[in-house]
Amino acid sequence: MAETEGTLVELADLLRHPEDLDKISFLKSEFTRKKAAIDGQLKIGLKDQLEVTQNGMNAISNGQRMVSQIREEMMKIDRLCAEAQNMIRDFPDINLVSQVHRNFTQVEAMKANIESFDGRLKDLEQLLREDDQDMENQPNLLKIHYQLTQLRDIRDDAMDQIKRASDSSLESHLQDYFTRLDDVIDWFDDHVGTACMNLIPLVQADNKGMVVRLALIIEEEEKSDNKVKALQDAQREYKDLASRFKSMTSGPKQLRGYKEKFLKAIEFYAQPQFDKAEERFLEEPDKLANIMKWYFNDLYVVKVGMVGLMPKKWKIFKTYTDIYHRMMHDWLIKHIDNPELSPPHMLSIIDWSEKYYAKMTKLGWDQSNLQPHVLDSREVELIREYRQLITKSVDEWMDRMFTNDRRSFIERKPDSLDTNEQGYFRTKTLGDMWRMLKEQIAVAGESNRADVAEGVFDAMFRALKSRQNMWQKMVDDESQKYKQPPYDGEGMQVFQDWLVAIANDQIACIDDNEDAGQLGYLTRFQRDLEPLVSPKYMVHANTQLDSLRDGFVDLGTHCITTFVSLIFKIDFRSTVADFFTPKWYNEYAMKRITTTFDDYIGDYCKVLHHSLLDILIEELADELLVHYLSSVRNKGAKFRRSDPFTEKFKDDVLTAFEFFQNLNTKPDLAGLVSVDFAPIKQKWRVVDKMVRLLEADKTGVVAVYEDFKREYWDLQMGWVESVLRARDDFDRGMLGAVKGKAGEVYVERGPETIMSKVK
Repeated sequence: MAETEGTLVELADLLRHPEDLDKISFLKSEFTRKKAAIDGQLKIGLKDQLEVTQNGMNAISNGQRMVSQIREEMMKIDRLCAEAQNMIRDFPDINLVSQVHRNFTQVEAMKANIESFDGRLKDLEQLLREDDQDMENQPNLLKIHYQLTQLRDIRDDAMDQIKRASDSSLESHLQDYFTRLDDVIDWFDDHVGTACMNLIPLVQADNKGMVVRLALIIEEEEKSDNKVKALQDAQREYKDLASRFKSMTSGPKQLRGYKEKFLKAIEFYAQPQFDKAEERFLEEPDKLANIMKWYFNDLYVVKVGMVGLMPKKWKIFKTYTDIYHRMMHDWLIKHIDNPELSPPHMLSIIDWSEKYYAKMTKLGWDQSNLQPHVLDSREVELIREYRQLITKSVDEWMDRMFTNDRRSFIERKPDSLDTNEQGYFRTKTLGDMWRMLKEQIAVAGESNRADVAEGVFDAMFRALKSRQNMWQKMVDDESQKYKQPPYDGEGMQVFQDWLVAIANDQIACIDDNEDAGQLGYLTRFQRDLEPLVSPKYMVHANTQLDSLRDGFVDLGTHCITTFVSLIFKIDFRSTVADFFTPKWYNEYAMKRITTTFDDYIGDYCKVLHHSLLDILIEELADELLVHYLSSVRNKGAKFRRSDPFTEKFKDDVLTAFEFFQNLNTKPDLAGLVSVDFAPIKQKWRVVDKMVRLLEADKTGVVAVYEDFKREYWDLQMGWVESVLRARDDFDRGMLGAVKGKAGEVYVERGPETIMSKVK
């Protein structure tokens, strides 16, 4: 529906005048061309996606088939081994001798390895020292890797055997013995890391031998890691079977991750160059293309000189491109997200996007191959420095204004409130805020660019929404001060005046009276917005305006709700505490409450907007009902069969009804109040349900509860239990029966009733 309306708006914008009908053929051909281009892109994208999906499905199928074959072969081997035992006479004895011989051979090999370990380690250290003198070539690198791999396997086998042995007392001694190996490994890793960090310079220096040696080592380690992963998977799934095969318990035991370190080294090599580029860019933003020459030179070197020296399966050029592109993306995004970025720098980055993709195309990469987009497709958002200046100014103005409002509100400054021509309380800064927004809208309009104006309005929507949220948080924080002991209510009247003023401010933003020629601030804001933005954006703007309008209503209502809650917390704290206690029968608490209501309404009826006055009265009625029902939890609350509690309930309800029903006819409220008494009366019917729970016979309580629950789906069991416990004939059987019925009764969820507030 919304898309149809947006299309109609666009058509209306294109065909404003009768002569525009001549454009229909042109527009049709233009839209047909654009649609064909989009369809072509979608087909290409769909084809690529289908190929990727098909390849993935084929790979999964092949993997499943290989796993099944391996499982079947291993089961065959296991079965043949079991059958062979029955075919050979004296097999147990032969097998035992074979195991002894095999164990002896392994021990002998391990002993030889351990005895030669120290000498071989010294040889490696000497080779590493020699390579230290010639780090550009490292002629011993392959030899060192081969011998170091052997020593690693010796250590892994030894540690694996000691862990599987019944006596592990020598494990710590063995670990100490192999400590020097860790130092040599770190030494070797430094050599490999140095070579990885200098790959591009090595290619540029035509040192192909060094590059190939490094690639062979990384490839061999990659194979080793793949083998370890496969063995770990096999041992995890077929632990018992795998343990019988020596080939599955020997060799490397841990992942060494050289391939991952190699890829990380590509980033480490590029990062310092990005850092240097950043320093120059901050000084000379207009020379970004020249600053980034190194980036494309590196990729060119990889494409021309490195591809033939690396394993084909690595796709080294794509690997480098993906890493460099991601780093370029992160580098640019970091800058454009910087709130201190100046307009010249931003414009340079925006211009750079097109140049970047042009240069990457020369290297053989299409834009669709480079993901994510280098600027996250945010060019439109960043297109104008002018827009950024305006939005920043708006934010700064709003921040300063709210800081002043916050200080005035917390300190309750007496000169911060004012009255308008109708005599309603208002804050002094509301008009200033809307005037400032109007000025900034005028500045945005001078640019004659819809995208600039749209960006400014987005900032204004955010600022206004944030202001609503901050006002609500401040109201909540300040009201808590009066809800904490000692509940003396000092300064509460001034706080309530502020609540009324804040609530009136919200109504002033949305109060339209076109007959009287009076428009709310938000409607005037909307009329300023409409001629500056595109029809497409207007759809979005209307959603934001509706959200703001709802927010103003919610904040105004929240202030009134807080106002009422303070009355009950301070004025009626002791009165409500006496409900349903023995003292309740002999006093007229409900009459005192309605009299206090009358005083408050009389005091604020002239300074509170008339629409909020109706809300105030409805909130008073709801809050009184909630407190009345919740008073069943009061200390000392008890209903005895011999007490006239039914009559007392009736008297309280009639007293409340009399007050709310007569408000519309009071002379001092004439023309100010238009309260509909029917909804109030309907809500108060719940008191009759409570009385029925109290006066029903034990055998009838369950039926009364079921009727109650069916009418009020959000009835809380905790409150029902409190009501039952207040009966003088309460017993656990009664409560158990009600809870049992609660588990049986199914009710449809609907709109919340008053019982949702009674916990």
